[in-house]
Amino acid sequence: MELHILEHRLKVLSIEKEGIQLCTHGLIKLAFLASKTRCKFFSLTETPEDYTIIVDEEGFKEFPQSEHISVADASWLALNVVSGGGNASSSQPIGVTKIAKSVIAPLADHNISVFMLSTYQTDFILVRERDLPLVMHTLSSEFTLLRVVNGETVAVHNVGVTNGFVKPKLVPRPIIHPLSSPSNMFCVTSLDPDTLPSVATLLMDVMFYSGGSKEAGASVEESSHICFFSFSLIEGYVSLVMDEQTTRRFPNNVLFTSASGELWKMVRIGGQPLGFDECGIVAQISEPLATADIPAYYISTFKFDHALVPEENIHSVIEALRTEGSAP
Repeated sequence: MELHILEHRLKVLSIEKEGIQLCTHGLIKLAFLASKTRCKFFSLTETPEDYTIIVDEEGFKEFPQSEHISVADASWLALNVVSGGGNASSSQPIGVTKIAKSVIAPLADHNISVFMLSTYQTDFILVRERDLPLVMHTLSSEFTLLRVVNGETVAVHNVGVTNGFVKPKLVPRPIIHPLSSPSNMFCVTSLDPDTLPSVATLLMDVMFYSGGSKEAGASVEESSHICFFSFSLIEGYVSLVMDEQTTRRFPNNVLFTSASGELWKMVRIGGQPLGFDECGIVAQISEPLATADIPAYYISTFKFDHALVPEENIHSVIEALRTEGSAP
């Protein structure tokens, strides 16, 4: 298999809910007016806490400096596993559980922190740019390493000096963060970028105006719903993650759907903000799922992590992960 190192240098931002009006001009431009910007990698994820933005250097120029915006202290590179060659975004989705043992676990063993973004098309593993030499050394035995330079994919022949890289001591990875599962069911979908103008008003409503507080007297089921919406426009491909109720607001035949119409349930990881320095969180979740052969999407945000698993697997997933957390 091939591991592509994409050429985008990425920033990860958090925008507080009360500061979103400062950024709407830039966000609308990045999401809906691709011809007006040279940005090629843009992702927005809304959670109850904030908006997480992943964006390349061109897109980063669209954001003002503000006390309401926090920027992770690093530049990040996106890695993409491609099976059988071809364009990363047009390849078959791999799924985070399919790369758990070959990519996620080895990076965790070497204390390399990762930030995950699963999309409808593929999975992006973000690593700090300064960690790239160790990343390449760690994964070079399993993958053909290729780097995208000026749009061209070229082989990485010289992985670099291996002296000084210490072989890691493999240790168990118990789950140490609290897990929760909101009551909503989610869809992972896409649409033709040419249809974006026809649903732009709807998407702006979902992005900026749909996160209001629940009405008084809401049922227990409603109160355990979570505000979660993810929109990505990466190298011309659109990916959407939203709950089932939101998908019903879209016109027929706009959203791509799988033949099974599969719905996903969320496992939310973290009781307090996780930060960027702790290693192995993605591995803690994805390895048990890989062992159980359960597919999953995984979306990291500025404060918490989120795994999406098939609806029918949610109870066994929670049980397996909690067992993993209580193991000695």
